[in-house]
Amino acid sequence: MYEWVLWFHVISFISWFAVLFYLPRLFVYHAENIDNKGFVEVAKIQEMKLFKYIGVPSMWATVISGSYLIYIIGFSGGWLHAKLFFIVLLIAYFFSLDKYRKEFLEDRCTKSGKFFRVYNEVPTILMLLIVAMVVIKPF
Repeated sequence: MYEWVLWFHVISFISWFAVLFYLPRLFVYHAENIDNKGFVEVAKIQEMKLFKYIGVPSMWATVISGSYLIYIIGFSGGWLHAKLFFIVLLIAYFFSLDKYRKEFLEDRCTKSGKFFRVYNEVPTILMLLIVAMVVIKPF
């Protein structure tokens, strides 16, 4: 059972990260084309579908399967505590994307495309740290 749950966890993790990488990129295009009403309306639909139909289910699948894996292997090791800390930051980042998505939906987001280009690097840094904790188990 462990291998199947781990497989599902990795697939869920990959799906979730697809959203974490792509949604801020959509925000870049949205912010930089704010005067193009046709583009903005399409972007709003894409942002909503990406977040609600892929992001939310894949986040929950990742969290639930990861919780089950912790239950199976036990909650031990500093690496696991560090990994969970980075995951909490990642979940907070994910919900911040929803906050920006809602601001764009209501035409009140004032952040620039440059802001979202930089903000798009957050999940990359967290992914590197999370995977390092799992593979290297430094403590």
